[in-house]
Amino acid sequence: MAATVSRPPINPPLNPITSSSNKKLTPKVKFPFKVRRFGISVSASASSSIQGGASEGKSTSLPRPLTSTDLTGLSSEGSRIRVAYQGVPGAYSESAAGKAYPNCEAVPCEQFETAFEAVERWLVDRAVLPIENSLGGSIHRNYDLLLRHRLHIVGEVKLAIRHCLLANHGVEVHHLKRVLSHPQALAQCENTLTRLGIVREAVDDTAGAAKHVAFHKLEDTGAVASAAAAKIYGLNLLVQDIQDYSDNVTRFLMLAREPIIPRTDRPFKTSIVFSLDEGPGMLFKALAVFAMRQINLTKATFLLKAGLFKEWLYLQIMKPLMASLVEIKIGIYIYRSFPYLFYVDFQASMADQRAQNALSHLKEFATFLSVLGSYPEDVTI
Repeated sequence: MAATVSRPPINPPLNPITSSSNKKLTPKVKFPFKVRRFGISVSASASSSIQGGASEGKSTSLPRPLTSTDLTGLSSEGSRIRVAYQGVPGAYSESAAGKAYPNCEAVPCEQFETAFEAVERWLVDRAVLPIENSLGGSIHRNYDLLLRHRLHIVGEVKLAIRHCLLANHGVEVHHLKRVLSHPQALAQCENTLTRLGIVREAVDDTAGAAKHVAFHKLEDTGAVASAAAAKIYGLNLLVQDIQDYSDNVTRFLMLAREPIIPRTDRPFKTSIVFSLDEGPGMLFKALAVFAMRQINLTKATFLLKAGLFKEWLYLQIMKPLMASLVEIKIGIYIYRSFPYLFYVDFQASMADQRAQNALSHLKEFATFLSVLGSYPEDVTI
């Protein structure tokens, strides 16, 4: 049975950032059961290789992405809600932040973890970070950070990704010898770039690639990025919608220090993470608690528990014969000797009695269970 301990709330620092949204934070919601996250008690309530700074290029008025060393000296400006995102201005994450919180003050961060820390330290009010892409799959780093940090999922936003081929003015497509972008963006435009005969070079950020091309005034290099990045960095939009598939959508999570009050008058989604003892049929038993209550799962994935990944890699590479493998029907191999965390999203609010019953049932045999958030579902796409 999963342990039942509670987690203290995140208290504001002595001199918190003043923001109108901070005064409106929703009180913690409690449910009939409690769960925990690793060593932190919780309740079921609920590098870029292209560095972007103010000194680079034409964008001297653009905010410099926060780094972990910046988090101690940041001050609040104005009364708009401040929303952290990873990347530089023009990134798709910035567009997602604007869709999630219209008229917000979007605050760029150098790393995903910096965005988490900025919310926890009351330097911003929310964070909007990607969690999965319809073509590229899950972003495992952010799943890990959800467990390492005490933030709650309070919403989701889906953004259609429309890649564009950008270059400096006067540069034509036939002038390009190489193109820079994030590895996933390059992979998502593979057919178009192959047809154009352009060499692909991976960097850490789509908007950062556009910024680099603009700053260095490159004439033989383009970037795959958004139309917004072209406007911000003064680049020419050579070709629009160069992605291989039109159904390219990234799902972003909206994160806050406190959970929201779940409701039943609109579609809600709940995200959980749990672990199980080893044994035949254990995963089937866990998923059955939702099926028997007619609760639809929208996502189910599993990852190795944090802290064991290096050991797993060592055994995988150095001692393959010592590892005991189990082949699952879907063709994925896992190691019996290492514990896994299962992440599940399901379509039900924590205010729904079915959801409460399902998780109470799951808690009877799960070795670990945590509710990451119960929040309105984005049905716009």
